[in-house]
Amino acid sequence: MYGQMMQMPLLISSLIVHAERHHPEREVVSRRVEGDIHRTTYKQLAQRARQVAQALAALDVKPGDRVATLAWNGYRHMELYFGVSGSGAVLHTLNPRLHPDQVVYIADHAEDQVLCFDMSFWPLIQAVAGRTRTIRHWVAMTDRAHMPPPDQAAKVPGLLCYEDLLALQNGRYEWPSFDENTASSLCYTSGTTGNPKGVLYSHRSTMLHTFAAALPDCLGVGATDAVLPVVPMFHVNAWGLIYLAPMVGAKLVLPGAGLDGKSLYELLEGEGVTVSAGVPTVWQGLLAYVDAGGLKFSTMRKSAIGGSACPPAMIKKFLDQYDVHVIHAWGMTEMSPIGTAAAFKAQHIEQSPEQRLAVMATQGRAVYGVDMKIVDPNGADLPWDGQASGDLHVRGPWIIERYFKGEGGDPLQNGWFPTGDVARITPEGYMAITDRSKDVIKSGGEWIGSIDLENIAMAHPAVAMAACIAAKHPKWDERPLLVVMKKPGVEVTREDILAFFEGKIAKWWTPDDVVFVDSIPLGATGKMQKIKLREQFKAYKLPTA
Repeated sequence: MYGQMMQMPLLISSLIVHAERHHPEREVVSRRVEGDIHRTTYKQLAQRARQVAQALAALDVKPGDRVATLAWNGYRHMELYFGVSGSGAVLHTLNPRLHPDQVVYIADHAEDQVLCFDMSFWPLIQAVAGRTRTIRHWVAMTDRAHMPPPDQAAKVPGLLCYEDLLALQNGRYEWPSFDENTASSLCYTSGTTGNPKGVLYSHRSTMLHTFAAALPDCLGVGATDAVLPVVPMFHVNAWGLIYLAPMVGAKLVLPGAGLDGKSLYELLEGEGVTVSAGVPTVWQGLLAYVDAGGLKFSTMRKSAIGGSACPPAMIKKFLDQYDVHVIHAWGMTEMSPIGTAAAFKAQHIEQSPEQRLAVMATQGRAVYGVDMKIVDPNGADLPWDGQASGDLHVRGPWIIERYFKGEGGDPLQNGWFPTGDVARITPEGYMAITDRSKDVIKSGGEWIGSIDLENIAMAHPAVAMAACIAAKHPKWDERPLLVVMKKPGVEVTREDILAFFEGKIAKWWTPDDVVFVDSIPLGATGKMQKIKLREQFKAYKLPTA
């Protein structure tokens, strides 16, 4: 027997329809690449998203065709999010921080038909325009006054102006209805080995992920909030916040290219932001600016931090000095991305600040819709005792089944997706990542988690950033080498750093040496690139060797 309820597909277009009807005057504020602050509303944005759909049809974009973007967080990018997917085409967010060769490879692999770009990426566009195979139209996301001069525009055949395209359309467009399993958007992994692989999301997976992200024990965003996603819209759909905000009617504040501490602080304070989200490296810059100026946050009450492990010292600083609660979250491109969030349970309310900080320092517990487990090298389940450490596997309705075009073969193991992370899980279900499987330090047959050592080092007042990698050792096979970037104007010695570990870890976990560097390489999404550090220090001789 079947239930007797309406069969209405879960479609991304329904989000902007809902926002237009129920939150029409709620603001979307953007810092534009043109330099000014732009204000619009969900009602106006919905109208322009329909014009986008009409403009794409005029360019002969058909359902299933890929429409790429190279753009910062802004209202035009948001219009494309809904106009492209809502029309039945597939939104493909390209990462502008990649090398031009990688951009060309990804655009060709995706078979993009149209590429829409912010003018700040004009040099990149010129570098790739003559090399891609399938792109028919290049659309500058600006108005006629800010288009390249004719001699420059001639270098990109098929160059169009975004505002000109929309001006030709009236916005009288009915969003089509189709199967909710239809592809909606495409993101490529930021893997450090081999070519990036495509993750093709569906309308259904995106909508279910959006419902889950809004839950109180996840991002917990509502109609009274003002949300600033620092995480880029080209990084796993800004962790779903671009979909979540119109669903709940939250004000949306989009920072554009201004991700420095001063620019972010001005938006946070000027627009009354209550919730933000980004990777730890971005918050380091913001906190440095706030500290230097003796400033405070007057409205921000919580910040979601993910992308890489957030040092407990940063969580504690946000809470103790600025009364901002950190939502430590974890996920992957292959997971849409949210998998866990470090929300408290009832028993934590009366615990000490130290005990609560220990909970917040984990990557959290699974959001409903995500199932997880840890396994040993033979695939056998390991206990959730907070001690056993193993490979983390996940499954759920917004988790990848296979990569776009079947790249890499079948990624699943007995129906579970192996994340490549090594983790432990407490009896209460809180997961803590101890390392990436490729970053684990294997010393004398035992594992040392580099993230634990990095978190301790980051708590030292002289350390701006720290990365722990494996260095070869003739007796123990591998031993930890700590790579440290000092804060400006601060002096600290190797002995000072090593002494800081005393009493905090098992003695044999203590790094064998410390090297100081001017900078630590970061990838396109703000994660430390340990593969480059391992290459840089592959011949390094430890003093204990």
